[in-house]
Amino acid sequence: MKHQKAAAGPGTFVAPGSAAGAAVASTFAEISARRRGKIRRYFFEHPRVMDAAVVATYVLLALLSLASAATESHLISPFAMAGIAVALFFRRRWPVPVLAVVAALEVVSAIGNFWGSNVSSGLWFALYAVAVVYRRVTALIATLVASLALVLSYFFFASLPDVVVEAGSWGRSDEGIRPENLGYVVVVVAVTIMLSNVIAAGVGMAVKQRREHEAEVAAWATRTAELGVLGERNRIAREMHDVVAHSLTVMISLSDGASVVMKKSPERAAEVLAELSRTGRTALADMRRVLGVLREAADGDTAPRGPLTVAGDLERMLEGFRTAGLPLHYSYTGPALPEDTAFRLTVYRIVQESLTNSLRYARGLRRVDLVIARVDNSVTIRVDDDGARSDNSSQGTGRGIAGMHERAGIYSGSVKAGPKTGGGWNVTAVLNYQGDSA
Repeated sequence: MKHQKAAAGPGTFVAPGSAAGAAVASTFAEISARRRGKIRRYFFEHPRVMDAAVVATYVLLALLSLASAATESHLISPFAMAGIAVALFFRRRWPVPVLAVVAALEVVSAIGNFWGSNVSSGLWFALYAVAVVYRRVTALIATLVASLALVLSYFFFASLPDVVVEAGSWGRSDEGIRPENLGYVVVVVAVTIMLSNVIAAGVGMAVKQRREHEAEVAAWATRTAELGVLGERNRIAREMHDVVAHSLTVMISLSDGASVVMKKSPERAAEVLAELSRTGRTALADMRRVLGVLREAADGDTAPRGPLTVAGDLERMLEGFRTAGLPLHYSYTGPALPEDTAFRLTVYRIVQESLTNSLRYARGLRRVDLVIARVDNSVTIRVDDDGARSDNSSQGTGRGIAGMHERAGIYSGSVKAGPKTGGGWNVTAVLNYQGDSA
């Protein structure tokens, strides 16, 4: 509908495109439905019934005026009220045109019966419909224009009391209103009309503001859920990169080494092939662990989902690199790493990525030094190699280094990776762990 388009804005909730966003939208819809209660929820789900209820309410408010007009044979007022009732049924679809029609018919109804009990009651519903849909400025202008039209009609006929008294519509002394008091009475009526219309529009503005707030909260929750999904996808992609890049690099080096030593030292070749098999099985287990979060275990699939133990895994990983031919020297200083598994996994992955790059891209390697040092809650990882690198292969695709930056960022850390002055490559990562003190 046209007025709904006009109401759309920055806070308007847009249907999400992801499963997570759809789940959040469904949850907010359920919460909103529960807050409305049974009666409001019924009217919300059946807008036409609500329109009929509004018309019925207006008719109830107009009953006394209709009875008075019928007694005094003022047919213009009942016809005007009937027109207002019909127009209000369409207030949701065309709020502004309906307001214009109702404002005009209220003036006509007042001409026929100025002391009607339902003066401006039609405007309440019409102004509410406008305020719920349009901006606050638009609603205030509409309230002012519609109210002034009715108020000015009262002041106009109050300035012609003789004509009105002769017409027999209002101002007769037997009704307790003398012509000299009409001015005061009209002022009271005008103030009442203005206040009641402002209140009706204010209620509509409050409802609109609440709906916009709910839409903004729902949109924020949807964006948060979608960002969470995106972050989890990035985390899985980062894990997959580390697992696949490391494992394939080591396995290729092992297979090349096995082919070289096969004839010279069968026993050594058997050790290399055993390490090749172990690396492949470890990579498969890691991949199943990473991908296990994407689906529930089915058909007896018991994919390992627990975290790496890291302490023993780090030593085994370093031994695997040595078997693959990496001249690795490792030292650790300071207290043991924090027991936090996520933190240890971050250290593990940064070391794995750094050594994988040395094994994959360095040429003429003679020595690789790995130093892990902990001072208080700061852990420094330093990897130095003396290998040469070509310009187009020094960093590969760059995803591994980007992944290290992301991992370090979780712990307010930093990563520096680049060539050394005397040749070779250096990776220095600093992680700050606050879990112990917290």
